[in-house]
Amino acid sequence: MRLLYLFGGFLGVGMGSVGLIVPGLPGTVFFIFAAWCFSHSNERLEQWVLDLPAVGPMVADYRAGRGMPMKAKVMAISCIIAAVTFSAGFRIEAPSIRVVVALAGLIGVWFIAWRVPTKVEPVSVDS
Repeated sequence: MRLLYLFGGFLGVGMGSVGLIVPGLPGTVFFIFAAWCFSHSNERLEQWVLDLPAVGPMVADYRAGRGMPMKAKVMAISCIIAAVTFSAGFRIEAPSIRVVVALAGLIGVWFIAWRVPTKVEPVSVDS
């Protein structure tokens, strides 16, 4: 089982790395998955993911229940809508697959909008 978790963690890191480069492909969710897998297999690799400068703080915030900033939520939902619209509207010929893609997009938007908490940014008060 440990090897399966290690494989999943490395797969998550790989997909997350691609997601940081390719527009429209989420990256952070794969790093969250990788951290979860590594938490079941290798504490050192879990800590490595949490220490990554670009995504580590977001993974830690999500795991702590703080969610994601509003700006990130808007960006994620916008990317889902754009990708689903492009895929289902222009690239997919089969109507049944269009429906599956549209439903997957709706589930993603619903999950981010209503299930993932919005991280409250601290307000600075100028004196």
